[in-house]
Amino acid sequence: MILTVCSDNKTWTFDVGMDITLQEFKVVCSGETEIPSDKLKLLFNNKLLSDNTQPLKHYGVGENDILLIQQDPIMPNPPPPRSNFSNVPAIDFSRIQIPSSSGASAPRVVNNGVNRNDEPAKVREWFLNNPHDLALLKERNPTLADALLSGDLNRFAAEFKKIRDAREQAEKESIQLRNANPMDPEVQRKIAAEIERKNIDENMNMAIEESPESFGQVVMLWINLRVNNHHVKAFVDSGAQTTIMSSDCAKRCNIMRLVDRRFEGIAKGVGTQKILGRIHLAQIQIEDVFLQCSFSVLEDQSMDVLLGLDMLRRHLCVIDLRENCLMIGTSQTKTKFLSETDLPSHNRLHNPSEEEDISKAVMESVEDAKKKQDAEKRPTSATTTSDAKMAKASHSDQPSSSRSPEKPSEFYLNIQKLVDMGFNEFEAEAELNSCNGDLQKAIANILTRNIQS
Repeated sequence: MILTVCSDNKTWTFDVGMDITLQEFKVVCSGETEIPSDKLKLLFNNKLLSDNTQPLKHYGVGENDILLIQQDPIMPNPPPPRSNFSNVPAIDFSRIQIPSSSGASAPRVVNNGVNRNDEPAKVREWFLNNPHDLALLKERNPTLADALLSGDLNRFAAEFKKIRDAREQAEKESIQLRNANPMDPEVQRKIAAEIERKNIDENMNMAIEESPESFGQVVMLWINLRVNNHHVKAFVDSGAQTTIMSSDCAKRCNIMRLVDRRFEGIAKGVGTQKILGRIHLAQIQIEDVFLQCSFSVLEDQSMDVLLGLDMLRRHLCVIDLRENCLMIGTSQTKTKFLSETDLPSHNRLHNPSEEEDISKAVMESVEDAKKKQDAEKRPTSATTTSDAKMAKASHSDQPSSSRSPEKPSEFYLNIQKLVDMGFNEFEAEAELNSCNGDLQKAIANILTRNIQS
């Protein structure tokens, strides 16, 4: 009969006779597993097989059954005999605490050279300096991205800590699972879930290698057409049962007066929308061809026109992805599908308005960080005032021959403005002299110098 023996992550298969005893089977296993037979224990159905003289069939072991190996723990080597120096006391050196060289209280926990307490700040700064990665973060983890763009470091640190704690908890559970009893039903369920997750990850890695294009987003199919001589961008949807039009588009095309209110209802799909009625017949133009079409008018619809299967079947339309066009079968007319740049802004894969909002938020966050850094570097108002007074006094005490030549009154007003902003008077005067009295340029130069320092 065929028997399988498992030990940790190793598996052996043996072909033995039906009447083999437990002792004989242990000897067979010992030759393959390199575990002494007297140290080897076998379990079947979570029960220890103890009587070596009994055959395996006595314990109910049959064809294709699985047995577990349990090895006796190896006893540690006995401690060495104590020396004859009985007068020497036994000192436990493990209890001696070695003081730090700097005399500090406790070392800071560092992970990969980064203080764990500073990790959120460094991660946030890195994302703010990389707008592309920030856009990906907003798409894949919007909660963390919102916390980052809020400008509140404590909120971002809290969300960052949740992710890190979840990862550490998963690692702990994985370690506990490896050390648990494999015959426990709950442990087996967790092992099965772990195996399933690993299979999914492996399948995903294979997909990334074999067909990476499947992870990209696909531009939907849109065409240009005219309704009542008004230009409209229509979405081609062969999965929609009927052709629909938004109420706003119907108003722009001046055909809202043709809506039959008797056909009110509810459109059900991914969501539900209210149908205001039906336009039984309207003329549309695709390229140079005029076609007759009917519309169900929806109250709240982001797309102006959606060409459904009823319209596509009626005019024998063919979606040709090789040539990227829609062919009208009744007239053999082709119209190209629109590129992403020609789509309505809310239907593009990369919405320019959203990217502008991200860039704006990044710039605001960077500016806030610079202002905070400048505020920390500036002296307090009291110190600034006293320094200004001392500077004025020392300046007035200097002989008139050492003073700079006469300046216009606006120059000294600009100096006072810089002093009121918290800058040193001598630094302000020197910068204004180098900038020929340009106040805005002097402020920019002083701020830039302070940030770089």
